[in-house]
Amino acid sequence: VQLQASGGGLVQAGGSLRLSCAASGSILRINAMGWYRQAPGKQRELVAVATTGTMLSDDMTNYADAVKGRFTISRDYAKNTVYLQMNSLKPEDTGSYFCAAGVKEDTGDQRYFFYWGQGTQVTVSS
Repeated sequence: VQLQASGGGLVQAGGSLRLSCAASGSILRINAMGWYRQAPGKQRELVAVATTGTMLSDDMTNYADAVKGRFTISRDYAKNTVYLQMNSLKPEDTGSYFCAAGVKEDTGDQRYFFYWGQGTQVTVSS
């Protein structure tokens, strides 16, 4: 399984960016996809996660307090892709953004495994 992230860049404060992350490989089911970020000298932190429920109505999203109301996570289930729409960006949002997913592979193994994508850099200038 591979996760390919894209969409980072340089933007002025108040601007917007949209990150994408596509999962590929022998995927049977994804129980969650999310975004983490890591600023220089800081620990990696969870930004947003979208979990898959038994029914579509059970799907949930959760956000770090620092991004609530500004960031929106969404998923395209058919494409195994997760998006992060980031609005009203602030300099403190600067960092490397990593996507992650919990994946059950089409191997007969019923366990879910956690995968990381490569980071995509987001830089917000003041």
